[in-house]
Amino acid sequence: MNLQANSGPQRAKCVMVLGTSSGAGKSWLATALCRHYARQGLKVAPFKAQNMSNNARVVASPGGSGEIGSAQYFQALAARAEPDVRMNPLLLKPEADTRSQVVMLGQVDAELSAMPWRGRSEKVWPRIAQALDDLRAEYDVVVIEGAGSPAEINLMASDIVNLRVARAADARCLLVTDIDRGGAFAHLYGTWALLPEADRARIDGFVLNKFRGDATLLAPAPEQLEQLTGVPTVATLPMWWQHGLPEEDGVFDDRSRSQGAVTRTVAVVAYPRLSNLDEFQPLKNIPGLRLVWARSPAELAGADWIVLPGSKHTSSDLAWLREQGLDRAIADHAGQGGVVLGICGGLQMLGEALIDTHGVDGNAPGLGLLPLVTQFDPDKTVQRTQACFGDLAGAWSALSGVAVQGYEIHHGQTAQHPAMAAAGDIAREVLPGLAWQNERGNVLGCYLHGLFEDPAVLQALFGASAPTLDCVFDGLADYLEQHIAPGLLDALIA
Repeated sequence: MNLQANSGPQRAKCVMVLGTSSGAGKSWLATALCRHYARQGLKVAPFKAQNMSNNARVVASPGGSGEIGSAQYFQALAARAEPDVRMNPLLLKPEADTRSQVVMLGQVDAELSAMPWRGRSEKVWPRIAQALDDLRAEYDVVVIEGAGSPAEINLMASDIVNLRVARAADARCLLVTDIDRGGAFAHLYGTWALLPEADRARIDGFVLNKFRGDATLLAPAPEQLEQLTGVPTVATLPMWWQHGLPEEDGVFDDRSRSQGAVTRTVAVVAYPRLSNLDEFQPLKNIPGLRLVWARSPAELAGADWIVLPGSKHTSSDLAWLREQGLDRAIADHAGQGGVVLGICGGLQMLGEALIDTHGVDGNAPGLGLLPLVTQFDPDKTVQRTQACFGDLAGAWSALSGVAVQGYEIHHGQTAQHPAMAAAGDIAREVLPGLAWQNERGNVLGCYLHGLFEDPAVLQALFGASAPTLDCVFDGLADYLEQHIAPGLLDALIA
């Protein structure tokens, strides 16, 4: 077939990945498709109309910088495209079980954030449709990711992310399920059966993800399923633990293993509203390092480093941390000289106090491990940042003079506690306005996300490197091409 890049006004072909549930494998499959089509010489863009995640990245926006879900950021890189806000026009960042901050085309929208869930869809759909149309006019192929399941019939009337997008894009669809959970064939058949008849015709193939064992034992189920639906099972993808791509909804992995003998254990505190935890993915590839996700003091026991990650709602996560007794465990660890790192919301927790006069996050006493105060402001800092560490002491001295790059997403502004500074208790500012260290040198707080994704930081701290993202994306595409029905990927864009 002719795979020449788009040189005329025709609209992009659209391939959509739907799932039988969250966690079925939509994100990584869409990422693999982005790299596959990019390797054919095509101009490719990802798209997800609405993403609910506290994992976000800073990308290009008409207003300068904006936020999109991390999954679409990585998909854009896999597609060899410049990430921009149209690729995930609506991002919902949960702050509580019934409340989310709404980010529309990269910017926080207070009006939408205050609207009821069901009343929001018609208001946002024109902007979502426009973003999709713009991408289709500029690219040869758009790889679209759905959300949850398209058969959530309680939400179908207000759908703006699954079937409505598939129709608007005239998309060819794959439906993926996680067979490791059990009930995969029922999930596939039930999802197909609940779709309107016209939408069933869009599904070109079923994909079984995370299969373990002998694939011949699946027979005759795929054949029977095809007899019932007319849809073939086009791929059975074996379980793959170390593909290297962060999971969209979290990287909690009880199977986290170090390579070789464990010489260092890093425990990341997993509070309910933690954010940007995908930035710790590279630590899973450091030889001798064991990564632990901790929700109790017992899970911090034996850790060499404790990391307080970002938080979408710092004051409530800090209250949760105290309820679990984790505050005492962290203080004891630091008091004994143990290493502590706070990133963004974690940095704010390490200080003396959170002050909120605008109703952004909430007031709270901090953990008191750094003499800092954070004041919350309605304006949100969203930007890419490059900086160079000054002189650091103690456990972090290897970072002295290291140039780093990352991104900032935060409401709070942090500074020295005036009274404590007057009394001589001063935090050492090691990145101007971004990072502070205690005098002992074992506690470091930093606003910069992405430290462990920076090769210079990995080399300085661990003497190691992680696989490049380009190698990860090529590995995903190779894996998909190996296991999917021959010719199908070309047929989807024919």
